[in-house]
Parts: sequence; structure tokens; C-alpha cells
Amino acid sequence: MFVIASLVVVGTVAAVYWSINRDKPLKYILSELQYTITMQAVGVGGVIDDWVNISKNKIVLPDANKKIAVMTGGARGIGTEVIRGLLKANMVVVIGIRKPEQSKKIAETMENGENLHAYELDLQSLRSVKIFAEKVNKKYPEIHILVNNAGIMFGDYKLTEDAMESQFQVNHLSHFYLTHLMLPALKNGGSLEKSSRIVNVTSSAHYIGKISFDDVNMKEHYDTIAAYCQSKLAQLLSTRYINQLLSKEGCRVKSYAVHPGVVDTDLFENTLLKQIFPWILKLFFKTPEKGAVSILHACFNKELEDKGGLYISNCIEGISSRSSKDIEYQKQLFELSCKLLGIRVEAFGKS
Repeated sequence: MFVIASLVVVGTVAAVYWSINRDKPLKYILSELQYTITMQAVGVGGVIDDWVNISKNKIVLPDANKKIAVMTGGARGIGTEVIRGLLKANMVVVIGIRKPEQSKKIAETMENGENLHAYELDLQSLRSVKIFAEKVNKKYPEIHILVNNAGIMFGDYKLTEDAMESQFQVNHLSHFYLTHLMLPALKNGGSLEKSSRIVNVTSSAHYIGKISFDDVNMKEHYDTIAAYCQSKLAQLLSTRYINQLLSKEGCRVKSYAVHPGVVDTDLFENTLLKQIFPWILKLFFKTPEKGAVSILHACFNKELEDKGGLYISNCIEGISSRSSKDIEYQKQLFELSCKLLGIRVEAFGKS
């Protein structure tokens, strides 16, 4: 039933898309249509994977004994459920959100809510990222988990105050910068018994992504789906390369990337799928609570201790793209990211 519904969706989306964009040059229409249809196919595959592996998508929360977790986002959706799990595991949770006052209402609904603390963070501003990191590092010189969770999906072309395409900066570059700034505290928090962990929330959409190294802002031609896929591939590439760097240093810090599944959140609010077939999301997609499980698995599972760099979906190793495993591709993105941030490559993650 879902496959038939998906074919109907793809056909409808293609027809609507062609009608709306018929005044564009043909090469751009075909490119965007290819991304649109391929994205639908990736979504279908993701939903099937969620259903096939539903029994594996589970977590037993430990007692983390007031260790420190830092997370971006969390005011809604999957992030709120990740916070709930971290607090239930007896962690002190520090979140970065645009409106810190919202954390009071969140804390009131959760077990151990008194252990939730919030600071202002706007990922569309590198200055805000730096200020957030400085505040957190000052109060918490040892950190045990960093969850780079916040993100945006689709929308019109927009440059941030740092003159970067918004999806690339919010989903990748600002989190890359935050990881750099938080790594000294993460290194302090790691031990021989248990490494500190960096958990990047990515997406199966990375599979069709490619990095536009010569035009990362996509100024020549902007395709919002292509931009989203680029940002999600960038998260996975940096996850793997940073983990490799930390391993070579002998640091007790591991890095993981997690696809939480195809989840019914407000990220889909402005999509054609939500506008044309809203019932599909409720019927087939994961709830935010289920979507949080794989992220919490990456935070706590003991068997992952020697598996840094892993791409996780439904609490098992997921299928990732060939390009995401290409070390030279990883290195090229790492060097570009450092260049955009004004960080010397050899100084990444160092005080």
C-alpha cells in the first residue's frame, strides 16, 4: 500500500513541479525534478527500513550519574524527546536554542527537569555559536556528550549573516564550528573506561548529496533539495574525518552520525508531500519519540565504543553512500570547512 501511495505521490509531485517551474531553463527543471523524485525514493526506502527494523529501534537508558550532555535545538520534535531521554538517564543537559525561556516549559514536563539548562544559540550566526561555546565551556570544563541535533530543511534561498547558504551553515558549518570549540572539554570528559561522544544528527538524504566545492552556496543555481542533501552529506563526511583525526591523536572521543528515521515533524510543514498528502505522514512516518531512540543509542550504547565514525539507523549500522566513505572527499570538505571558519587545519579542536 505504501509503495503504491508513494508512486502516486511521485507522479503528482512531478506534475505539480513541472507546472510551477515551467518558465525556468530546461536543464534546471530536469535537475530539480531529478532531485525531487530521487528524494521521494530515498524517503520510501527510509520508511521501509524503519518498518523492517522496527524491533531493533529500542534503547535501555543507563544511569549516567550526572554527566554533562550538550545539545543544539530541542524546543520541539525529535530534539525534545532526546532531551527527555538524556534527563531520564540522569544527565545534566545543556541545550542551545534561540529562545532559552522555552526550556522552562520543556523541563516541567520531564523527569529530572531541574537538570535542564539553556543558553541562547542561533546557528545562523557564527558569533552566536562562539558565545554559546564560551559560556558552556566556562561552566562545564568537562563534557561527555555533544549532540548536534538542530537543523532546517528546504525553504527559499537565504544567506546567513556570515554570507553562507542557510542550510549548509545551520546543518553543517555551525555544528562543525561548535564541535571545534567544544572538543577541549570533550577530551577532558573522555576516559579509558568510556569515551566522550559527538553525535551528529544527519539523514538518509545524504545518499544523493554531493558537495559543490566550487559553489558551496549554490549561487549559480539554487535547488533547496540539493542544498539540504549537501548539508546532510557534509555532516556524515565530517563525522568520519573528525573521528579519524581524534583516533590518530589517541583522544578518548568518538564521533557518530545518526539518521533518526523518517519522522513526522514540522520540518515537513512546507513540503509538497505535507500539503498534498498529509495523511501519509501520520500513517507511515515515525513519531518524534521513536525518532529519538537511535540518537540516544549513539549516546549510550556500550558496543559502539570501538566503532567511531559509524553511520547509525534504527540502532544498527545504516547503508551509507560510497562518497561518504571516501577519505579524500572527507579531507577536502574538512579543509574547506576550516577555511570558511578561519581555522588552521592543524589547530582544529585544540585550545
